[in-house]
Amino acid sequence: MLVIVGYIVVCGSVFGGFVMSGGHLAVLFQPLELLMIGGAAVGASLVGNNAKTLKASLKALPSVFKGSKYNKALFMELMTMLFDVLTKIRKEGLMSIEGDIEKPEESPLFSKYTLVVSDHHLMEFLGDYLRLMVSGNMDAFQIENLMDNELETHHHEGAAPAHFIAKLGDGLPAFGIVAAVMGVVHTMESVGIPPAELGILIAHALVGTFLGILLAYGFVGPLASLMEQNLDESSKTFQCIKVTLLASLNGYAPALSVEFGRKVLYSTERPTFAELEEHIKNSKSK
Repeated sequence: MLVIVGYIVVCGSVFGGFVMSGGHLAVLFQPLELLMIGGAAVGASLVGNNAKTLKASLKALPSVFKGSKYNKALFMELMTMLFDVLTKIRKEGLMSIEGDIEKPEESPLFSKYTLVVSDHHLMEFLGDYLRLMVSGNMDAFQIENLMDNELETHHHEGAAPAHFIAKLGDGLPAFGIVAAVMGVVHTMESVGIPPAELGILIAHALVGTFLGILLAYGFVGPLASLMEQNLDESSKTFQCIKVTLLASLNGYAPALSVEFGRKVLYSTERPTFAELEEHIKNSKSK
């Protein structure tokens, strides 16, 4: 919603100011300029990126128009689920969760946490490291090192769409200049026409520069920034799992292990100690 509101503000400010100053919107409607700028940008993107990056970018783009799912409710549910898992391990042993790991959507332990279970990548990350804990062949240091490497890979992979959009935005002003130059060339071909018509051609040429800059800094560039923010937010869920499991491996009780995980969250989404404790108590009573 904020993306749409932001676009409306950008358009209202730019085009509204233009009209208020006496300009005519019709002169800004130059589909051929848009064709040159957009087509060149898309073509350059196809040259400069592999199919994997292009596919990931197209898949990630619709998500920026949705509200972030990484809110306090999700983290509360995640930490409550981790508390239940670690409590079961403490009472019944690591082998007791083996069946839950294999089919989390059918497990009584996991299935009630719908927000977390619906995130395939999150459950895969949690399941993989619970399996390693069940195996009993790795110590906390080895698991931590493996987690760090996987999180680094996740971050690099998740950053690819944001980098793609950022580079696309960076190229738009230059392609706007290309379109403007093409318009100037066309104008110079027509120097024999009346001055009034010549002025129109010059105006059309300048629209290319205007469109390239507006699209870059008003529309495309901000999307790249938002994608980076969303990536950072998603990383917090993995970090929360990492810190909580490592605390458990180092011998801390479930309640204290979850407190380790709570501390890595951003202050805007982090529940207080009392809120989390109350949420865990309410979950037990269900």
